[in-house]
Amino acid sequence: MPKKRILIIDDDSRNIFALTATLKARSFDCLSCLGAREALDILRTDEVIDAILIDMMMPDIDGYEAIPRIKNLANRQNTPIFSVTAQAMVGDREKCLQAGATDYIAKPIDVDRLLSLLSGI
Repeated sequence: MPKKRILIIDDDSRNIFALTATLKARSFDCLSCLGAREALDILRTDEVIDAILIDMMMPDIDGYEAIPRIKNLANRQNTPIFSVTAQAMVGDREKCLQAGATDYIAKPIDVDRLLSLLSGI
Protein backbone atom coordinates (compact mmCIF):
# COMPACT_ATOMS: atom_id res chain seq x y z
CA MET A 1 0.00 0.00 0.00
CA PRO A 2 1.54 3.34 -1.01
CA LYS A 3 2.19 6.00 1.60
CA LYS A 4 -0.38 8.75 1.86
CA ARG A 5 1.00 12.06 0.65
CA ILE A 6 0.34 15.24 2.60
CA LEU A 7 0.90 18.77 1.29
CA ILE A 8 1.87 21.14 4.11
CA ILE A 9 1.35 24.84 3.40
CA ASP A 10 2.84 27.13 6.05
CA ASP A 11 4.88 30.33 5.91
CA ASP A 12 6.97 29.23 8.92
CA SER A 13 9.64 26.68 8.01
CA ARG A 14 9.85 25.54 11.66
CA ASN A 15 6.22 24.42 11.53
CA ILE A 16 6.87 22.61 8.26
CA PHE A 17 9.91 20.90 9.77
CA ALA A 18 7.98 19.75 12.86
CA LEU A 19 4.95 18.52 10.92
CA THR A 20 7.09 16.75 8.32
CA ALA A 21 9.17 14.98 10.97
CA THR A 22 6.05 13.92 12.86
CA LEU A 23 4.25 12.64 9.77
CA LYS A 24 7.25 10.90 8.20
CA ALA A 25 7.77 9.03 11.47
CA ARG A 26 4.23 7.71 10.97
CA SER A 27 4.85 6.61 7.37
CA PHE A 28 3.34 9.58 5.56
CA ASP A 29 5.06 11.15 2.58
CA CYS A 30 5.21 14.96 2.79
CA LEU A 31 5.51 17.78 0.31
CA SER A 32 5.66 21.36 1.56
CA CYS A 33 5.60 24.97 0.43
CA LEU A 34 5.89 28.33 2.15
CA GLY A 35 2.85 29.97 0.60
CA ALA A 36 -0.50 29.52 -1.10
CA ARG A 37 0.68 30.66 -4.54
CA GLU A 38 3.28 27.89 -4.70
CA ALA A 39 0.73 25.42 -3.34
CA LEU A 40 -1.80 26.36 -6.02
CA ASP A 41 0.86 25.83 -8.69
CA ILE A 42 1.52 22.34 -7.32
CA LEU A 43 -2.18 21.55 -6.96
CA ARG A 44 -2.91 22.49 -10.57
CA THR A 45 -0.71 19.57 -11.66
CA ASP A 46 -1.41 15.84 -11.44
CA GLU A 47 0.85 15.58 -8.38
CA VAL A 48 -0.56 12.96 -5.99
CA ILE A 49 -1.82 14.73 -2.87
CA ASP A 50 -4.04 12.78 -0.48
CA ALA A 51 -4.64 15.62 2.00
CA ILE A 52 -3.63 19.21 2.67
CA LEU A 53 -2.60 20.87 5.94
CA ILE A 54 -2.85 24.64 5.54
CA ASP A 55 -1.88 27.42 7.91
CA MET A 56 -4.68 29.95 8.04
CA MET A 57 -2.59 33.02 8.85
CA MET A 58 -0.11 33.62 6.03
CA PRO A 59 0.96 36.79 4.24
CA ASP A 60 -0.17 37.39 0.68
CA ILE A 61 -2.89 34.72 0.40
CA ASP A 62 -4.16 33.39 3.72
CA GLY A 63 -5.87 30.06 4.25
CA TYR A 64 -9.34 31.60 4.18
CA GLU A 65 -8.72 32.78 0.62
CA ALA A 66 -6.65 29.77 -0.48
CA ILE A 67 -9.09 27.03 0.53
CA PRO A 68 -11.88 28.13 -1.85
CA ARG A 69 -9.30 28.52 -4.63
CA ILE A 70 -8.10 24.97 -4.00
CA LYS A 71 -11.67 23.64 -3.90
CA ASN A 72 -12.32 25.34 -7.27
CA LEU A 73 -9.61 23.26 -8.93
CA ALA A 74 -11.38 20.44 -10.78
CA ASN A 75 -8.79 17.85 -9.73
CA ARG A 76 -8.86 18.91 -6.03
CA GLN A 77 -12.55 19.26 -5.19
CA ASN A 78 -12.51 16.11 -3.05
CA THR A 79 -9.06 16.52 -1.49
CA PRO A 80 -9.41 16.83 2.30
CA ILE A 81 -8.11 20.18 3.59
CA PHE A 82 -7.30 20.56 7.27
CA SER A 83 -6.82 24.08 8.54
CA VAL A 84 -3.98 24.45 11.03
CA THR A 85 -3.93 27.65 13.04
CA ALA A 86 -2.90 29.31 16.24
CA GLN A 87 -6.29 31.00 16.15
CA ALA A 88 -8.23 29.05 18.77
CA MET A 89 -10.90 31.56 19.68
CA VAL A 90 -14.62 30.87 19.77
CA GLY A 91 -15.90 30.82 16.20
CA ASP A 92 -12.53 30.20 14.51
CA ARG A 93 -13.31 26.54 13.81
CA GLU A 94 -16.60 27.54 12.20
CA LYS A 95 -14.84 30.22 10.15
CA CYS A 96 -12.38 27.61 8.82
CA LEU A 97 -15.16 25.18 7.98
CA GLN A 98 -17.12 27.97 6.30
CA ALA A 99 -14.08 28.66 4.10
CA GLY A 100 -14.29 25.03 2.95
CA ALA A 101 -11.89 23.20 5.26
CA THR A 102 -12.67 19.57 5.96
CA ASP A 103 -11.71 20.04 9.60
CA TYR A 104 -9.64 22.21 11.92
CA ILE A 105 -6.73 21.67 14.27
CA ALA A 106 -5.25 24.28 16.59
CA LYS A 107 -1.57 24.94 17.29
CA PRO A 108 0.25 23.63 19.16
CA ILE A 109 -0.66 20.48 17.29
CA ASP A 110 -2.11 17.58 19.24
CA VAL A 111 -0.40 14.76 17.33
CA ASP A 112 -3.01 12.17 18.29
CA ARG A 113 -5.80 14.43 16.99
CA LEU A 114 -3.86 15.11 13.79
CA LEU A 115 -3.33 11.39 13.19
CA SER A 116 -7.00 10.78 13.90
CA LEU A 117 -7.97 13.36 11.27
CA LEU A 118 -5.59 11.85 8.74
CA SER A 119 -6.70 8.28 9.42
CA GLY A 120 -9.78 8.93 7.31
CA ILE A 121 -7.92 9.75 4.09
